[in-house]
Amino acid sequence: MNRYVCIHGHFYQPPRENPWLERVEVQDSAYPYHDWNERITAECYQPNGQARILDAEGWIQRINNNYAHISFNFGPTLLSWMQLNAPEAYAAILAADRHSIDLNGGHGSAIAQAYNHMIMPLANARDRRTQVLWGIRDFEHRFGRRPEGMWLPEAAVSRAVLEELASQRITYTILAPRQALRYRRIGSEKWIDASQHGIDPRRPYRCNLDGGRSIDIFFYDGPLSQAVAFERLLSNGEHFARRLLGGFEHREEPQLVHIATDGESYGHHHPYGDMALSYAIRHIMDGHEARLTNYGQYLEMHPPQWEVEVIDNSSWSCVHGIERWRADCGCHSGGHPGWNQQWRKPLREALDWLRDEMALRFEREAGKIFNDPWAVRDEYIQVILERTRERAIEFVDHHARERGPGIDYTRALRLLEMQRNAMLMYTSCGWFFDELTGIETVQVLQYAGRVIQISEGLFEESFEEDFLDRLGKAQSNLREHGDGRSVYVNMVRPAKVDLLKMAEHYAVISLFEDADDKAEVYCYDVRSEERHEMTAGRTRLRVGRATLTSRLSLNSQRVTYAVLHLSDHIITGGAGLEVPDEMMASFLQEARQAFDLAQYGKLLRLIERDFGSSTFSLASLFKDEQRKVAEQVLEGALDSAEATYRRMYADQAPLLHFLHAMKIPAPRALYFPVELVLNADLVRALRDEDPDVEKARQILERAEQAGVDLDRTTLSYVAEAALARLSERLLADPADSQALRSIAALAEMVGAAPFEVRLDMAQNALYEVLQGREHLLSGHQVADKQAWAELASRAARVLRVRS
Repeated sequence: MNRYVCIHGHFYQPPRENPWLERVEVQDSAYPYHDWNERITAECYQPNGQARILDAEGWIQRINNNYAHISFNFGPTLLSWMQLNAPEAYAAILAADRHSIDLNGGHGSAIAQAYNHMIMPLANARDRRTQVLWGIRDFEHRFGRRPEGMWLPEAAVSRAVLEELASQRITYTILAPRQALRYRRIGSEKWIDASQHGIDPRRPYRCNLDGGRSIDIFFYDGPLSQAVAFERLLSNGEHFARRLLGGFEHREEPQLVHIATDGESYGHHHPYGDMALSYAIRHIMDGHEARLTNYGQYLEMHPPQWEVEVIDNSSWSCVHGIERWRADCGCHSGGHPGWNQQWRKPLREALDWLRDEMALRFEREAGKIFNDPWAVRDEYIQVILERTRERAIEFVDHHARERGPGIDYTRALRLLEMQRNAMLMYTSCGWFFDELTGIETVQVLQYAGRVIQISEGLFEESFEEDFLDRLGKAQSNLREHGDGRSVYVNMVRPAKVDLLKMAEHYAVISLFEDADDKAEVYCYDVRSEERHEMTAGRTRLRVGRATLTSRLSLNSQRVTYAVLHLSDHIITGGAGLEVPDEMMASFLQEARQAFDLAQYGKLLRLIERDFGSSTFSLASLFKDEQRKVAEQVLEGALDSAEATYRRMYADQAPLLHFLHAMKIPAPRALYFPVELVLNADLVRALRDEDPDVEKARQILERAEQAGVDLDRTTLSYVAEAALARLSERLLADPADSQALRSIAALAEMVGAAPFEVRLDMAQNALYEVLQGREHLLSGHQVADKQAWAELASRAARVLRVRS
């Protein structure tokens, strides 16, 4: 067979971690999920690892790992997040690549990506090299093999970028058809102008480079890829398959119909796109019109017969080349008539200035520690992938000019962290969208802020004002935000964290959580040395000492803190670094006396006296802990308010039922207490470890009778979480009849609920259990085999899983 199909998914999210905490903080725009990574994982990355295929009656007949049958790349920073926060989805991706090697003649379907999605033609030569090397090393670390191909961020390409890929033994990359300049059959002297005649995407092409090197290029099918991304082709899996199979020409030579889109099309941009993809995969595999393959296998079977030259400084997402990432070219995401993107140019110029200033100092200062600072930066990915003290020390020792006690590990690691952040600040999303104050642009500015903070600690020079002078030329489209200087001052400076601020956070959180002697607080290790606590009713005072150590730089300092909780949200305290023992003892004695006498004003003055300007409040907590503590502080007030609303509900519910039955509009004020109570009761019923399905059903009936609105977004999320818990329980013990019963009952209830609930976690779990049913029932795990079988059949009917 000479007809082949390859579907490539570019799965990527920009790094969203707070640069000072190395963790993604809560993002309200992703509600009800914690952040956008979590939301898109639930909608796309997880489902594609267990994608369902429906039969003609809409029942699930198979579940596929889509990743095993497509070509794909995942951004390294996204995989790093998934490894910690979505381990099941992460494992499915790695397992898929291993399976794909068997399916595709020894060629895995995963390919690498330049590390943090930097626009490579705009990068300097050093950054290009490090981005490629880090992408390769990250891939090898995760997939256990060397990558054959590499995805270029935004498919942005230049000859210099291709030279770098080829020098690192990357075999191929994928580009848009409009990025081809000219092509010809190998051995021919006549070039064909691609702008005039187009280029056939069904063939691979060889691009010859300097020094006898070359790289192969696949130009994806543009119209077909566009249909997937923007024309709702994924609304029907069979139509999708037919469009793919309709992409061949009537000719004998081998043909590869292939597409490339954002992987998020399959589930996030297009709900249930994962199922359309899975159906199309199975349709093609079961038919005889074409064979699924990946790029590596296709190259082995059918090496390029044509050569190509590409358009320098071109990309797949900007018709003006790469101007979207450095100029107001006219490309934008839409929705804001009258806005401009003139801020892009001064933003890049400010970052370029900062990068170059740091490069000079890095080379000079790191050169005092290492023989070749830039080569050491290339290898620093080893430490990023294994954040342990032992690994960091071993790495510095290995590369240091001289070994011995004189090595300043903290300085060496800070220099390298400065460079890491100096590359992260070029993440492409910072320029892609419409506005300077967008979360993606603020994120790259935070990386710049981190670079400045580290550098000023290393070099005893101030860079911020010079940087802001340049950034100030960038104008926001929103008058209230002014220019880049204002954006930085208002959105970046407040996010900055140092050791003292981390100590303040630890002090406040210790009031609300049982602290162990050793704890991890974001990217710091905390070892408590002493704690003294005094309590009088709701008032508490904690005085303590701890050693905080950065896991990134190994910098370690002793902090002393005092924090007073008077009531509710009224918290104040102070913290200091390396406070002498005698000062600590004196403060503790005076503070204890003042507390025992309830002289809280005096206690506050003592904190101000001994800690000076380093005082803090509840606002010193980072975002996630602010929410947690606020919930605890508000618990009493909310309980009291809910009790009041429950009394109102008891009075008003019968009247609302009557009015609703008579179709008489009721005043909005009467609905609010009923809505609050019913929503709260429904959430509680579903959040129980074993959800009370019957109670939840009764609450839904009361809500319908009263004609009240339910919080559909929250209830969908809570119901899906309940099904996920029950599914995990069933997978851990397939003989658990109660888990089966609860899954069936809950799925049946939400099927009739006025809010949509994804059933895929429960369906996938039941499918897996049913696959092993014969083995399970032949053993002794199930006490009542007939009852279990009846429960399983009921669950299969409710979830529409073929048993």
